[in-house]
Amino acid sequence: MLFSPALPAPGQKRQQTGLAGAADALFLAELALSRRPQVVVCASAWDAQRLADELRWFDPQLRVCVFPDWETLPYDTFSPHPDLISERLATLYQITRREFDIALVALGTALSRLGPPSHLAAHTFFLKQTDRLDEAAFRAQMALGGYHHVNQVFSPGEFSIRGGLIDLFPMGSVLPYRIDLFDNEIETLRAFDVDTQRSLYPVREIRLLPAREFPLDDAGVTRFRQNFREAFEGDPSKSKLYKDVSNKLAPGGIEYYLPLFFEQTASLFDYLPQDAVLVTQGKLDQAGQEFWADTRGRYRLLSGDKDKPLLPPERLFLSLEEFFVHARDYARLDIGHPPVTVAEGAASQKPQAEDGAPTAPLPPISVDRRLPHPVEKLRNWLDSFPGRAIIVAPSAGRRETLAEYLAEHGLHPRLLDDWSSCLTAPDRLCLTHGPLAAGFVHGLAGLAVITESELYAIPPRLRRAREARATSIDSLLRDLSELKPGDPVVHAQYGVGRYLGLATLDLGDGATEFLHLEYEGGDKLYVPVASLHLISRYSGAGEDAAPLHRLGTEQWEKARRRA
Repeated sequence: MLFSPALPAPGQKRQQTGLAGAADALFLAELALSRRPQVVVCASAWDAQRLADELRWFDPQLRVCVFPDWETLPYDTFSPHPDLISERLATLYQITRREFDIALVALGTALSRLGPPSHLAAHTFFLKQTDRLDEAAFRAQMALGGYHHVNQVFSPGEFSIRGGLIDLFPMGSVLPYRIDLFDNEIETLRAFDVDTQRSLYPVREIRLLPAREFPLDDAGVTRFRQNFREAFEGDPSKSKLYKDVSNKLAPGGIEYYLPLFFEQTASLFDYLPQDAVLVTQGKLDQAGQEFWADTRGRYRLLSGDKDKPLLPPERLFLSLEEFFVHARDYARLDIGHPPVTVAEGAASQKPQAEDGAPTAPLPPISVDRRLPHPVEKLRNWLDSFPGRAIIVAPSAGRRETLAEYLAEHGLHPRLLDDWSSCLTAPDRLCLTHGPLAAGFVHGLAGLAVITESELYAIPPRLRRAREARATSIDSLLRDLSELKPGDPVVHAQYGVGRYLGLATLDLGDGATEFLHLEYEGGDKLYVPVASLHLISRYSGAGEDAAPLHRLGTEQWEKARRRA
């Protein structure tokens, strides 16, 4: 172990400083060996995802989960994607069952008020092989849980009944399941592929979580109607939102009326184990103040619509003071930038101890291609460093490219596949690949971890954004000169077609140039030249035999979902 993390007792706080770069993830990975669950509240969603990726790389055996945000702005008039709701419910269930080692959440998400754990418990049930299943009762139970009956199952929260076959896509599940009935008994349970509709493998049981984070049954609707009338003035029957919920419909943005479905809301703290270690990472106080400023600003901007009145932010989110008051009940560990919280103030409890971890950022060692020896800074620093160095490339392909480049300049690192292999290798210089955002130097352990952020002086967030956009940017068209008739192209909305050239059409506003595309079956599509940004090059193998899509079908949507 590179660190010796000390755990605080419940109700006490410890501060850990000096964690540079990815050292905070390594510190948390070693802290998890204590077998006490950790809940890490990060200042931003980017930090939460970074830590999750790095933790899984440092220790693949760790059970790491991220509680996702709705990814909508406060008071938006559209609802989160069903996959996000499915992941949120699955994560909450995982936390209540203590089926995790480290749970990560952004502060803005942790401030959101949630339905009480009793809602999740009351609408979660299991189906096992040989169980007896009454179709009418099953339909009623699925409707109670918020599931939709459809002809063909595609998304979480849907089910379909066709004679003795029941297709079901539970919330929190990666794949849908097919239930084969023999009379009223479950004969087989199998996962199946949503695109091919073919069975994949048998399973022993299916877990069904509720389809929403709020109840839309008779009791839930009645409670909503009562709370709506108490919260807002005027005639509720004139509100479309009120009428939709009364008819058991879930209009867009209904999540920002969640408190109206319950007598009392809960928070993330109500789902956490009492012996959990609450870890705070980053400048939470600053992030919380920015979140509340944005939320209040949107409330002032959007309030005033009598058809869709808004709940005040205090009904939807915890204040910073409430958050830190709840946090006092847990063993607490501050890493990174220790926050000065609103709730604690000058008379608050001081940290129990301050442990200075012996890590530091790397010195300037970036490659300078203008020099006769571009890696001179790196070579000089490695010669002066008394310990071992591990270079971490972002991918296996980049590792091979970097190995060739370093070899051209006299550096020959040993190529390895993972973190554990690098730790046990005797070589002074190793090269591997992983998702680390930034490196660090551990002086006492004589170990340096170097990433591309240091080698090429790219800020970690910018490098991650570049990697995410690399594939799409490479395929974008800059001008029409890059296309010739017969080339296969991809339209963002309609899929793969073949470019036949330019066509001039007059639609009543004068002559306009269009890209003429042909699809399967000879279907034609005319795209204005001004919409060239929607067209990208086809990058599949065999351009002459590119699989064209047919217009008016779900072929392209299925291909995108599969990708």
